Amino acid sequence: MRVIRLLTAAGIILIIIMLLISCGAEGPAQETDDTGKQQSQAIDDQNEEEPEEDIEPESDADKEETTEMNTDNIKINTQSSIKIEGSKTIYIDPYKRTKAAHDADIIFITHAHYDHYDEPSLRNVAKEDSVIVCPESILADVTAMNVRGLNGDMDEGIISMNAGDTAEAAPGITVEAVPAYNINKNFHPKANGWLGYIITMDGVRYYAAGDTDALPELEDVECDIAFVPVGGTYTATAAESARLVNRIRPEIAIPIHYGTIVGRAADADKFGDALDDGIRMVKKVEDAR
Repeated sequence: MRVIRLLTAAGIILIIIMLLISCGAEGPAQETDDTGKQQSQAIDDQNEEEPEEDIEPESDADKEETTEMNTDNIKINTQSSIKIEGSKTIYIDPYKRTKAAHDADIIFITHAHYDHYDEPSLRNVAKEDSVIVCPESILADVTAMNVRGLNGDMDEGIISMNAGDTAEAAPGITVEAVPAYNINKNFHPKANGWLGYIITMDGVRYYAAGDTDALPELEDVECDIAFVPVGGTYTATAAESARLVNRIRPEIAIPIHYGTIVGRAADADKFGDALDDGIRMVKKVEDAR
């Protein structure tokens, strides 16, 4: 009986020891599993809160937007007869303008030859308050013509200029006079004081060369759009004007003085082919052959 009690007590003690061992083994393991699960969940939560974004670097094309200069406001009905419409309506050397538009705010005359100083065309485009800009050397003739109906007023509405002069043709519209003459021919002598003009309107600088050769003095011209003669004979040839334009580097070059009297449409194409990259040639002469 005593032996049975001892065995019973020993069994109880053994059971208690085994339970203690079992609890000790399972406790740390369970704690480790729980901690791992918590850490894994925290990482998952962080990834959900801060998703990674694929950001592509900005290309140079995105950074720089190129805007092509507009020439829709420019018309050349023939030869060197230019019309520019902006905050003011400008005519340069109007020629064969048969419609009595009377819409010119400013008229520029480069010299006295009939295809640049055409009285019927001047009368058709002029209105009572037109401003006329001309070389000093032809001021008396322009005044006497009285195209504005001002009864011979010598000062009213006429601005006469010499090469190197600057003036305000209208509020916000400035003009710089530059020389225009022949080097190796006698059709446009330097002594005549005839001109080309750099006209600034609406932030654009227009250079109208008039009848000229490619003069060294013109290599300092700064402009956005250049109107240059290409017909040869009386003016620079296509190749000569292209060399000048490649030096002054406007954004756009528009060939003039071809198609009606001398020069052909092919001269404009030769001019365009000789221009450097980055200079755009636009043909505007409407009656070119």
